[in-house]
Amino acid sequence: MPPVFFMRLFPNLLTAGTPSVEPATPRDVETLSRLHRASFHRGWSTGEFRQMLTERNVLAHRLRLGKRTAGFIISRIAADEAEILSVAIDANHRGRGLSRDLLRTHLGYLAGHGLKTVFLEVEENNRPARALYEKAGFRTVGRRERYYKDSSGEHLNALVMQRSLS
Repeated sequence: MPPVFFMRLFPNLLTAGTPSVEPATPRDVETLSRLHRASFHRGWSTGEFRQMLTERNVLAHRLRLGKRTAGFIISRIAADEAEILSVAIDANHRGRGLSRDLLRTHLGYLAGHGLKTVFLEVEENNRPARALYEKAGFRTVGRRERYYKDSSGEHLNALVMQRSLS
């Protein structure tokens, strides 16, 4: 099979680079905002990311593929708990297990900070995200009616999930 044909089928496979997870910094706000806006109906602005990344109780990681940021995860810490606020992976790189590695690394950092429990909300019908969290040990502990709104204005329910870090 000629290499050109292979590259047409898998354009990001060889050029993407080795995945790595590293702390996000205020220099990443534009990229994180772009990824968030592409992933969610109400994307966060660069100003919102700038504010969060300067707060001492926020922990954020970016997923790098070579020199390119392809995803992120961000959490807020309170006492001995954390809440995952958002996880996003570039649409061109979804379905490759990258979010699993990003989540696993982030949870390790949260545990390393001495946190005992982590929470998150996930849209009830988002099967891929729910599967990711369930495989990572999260369990459903509640439900929020009409928590999200999609692009058509329809209200969607969220599940509250929790995982022990100890």
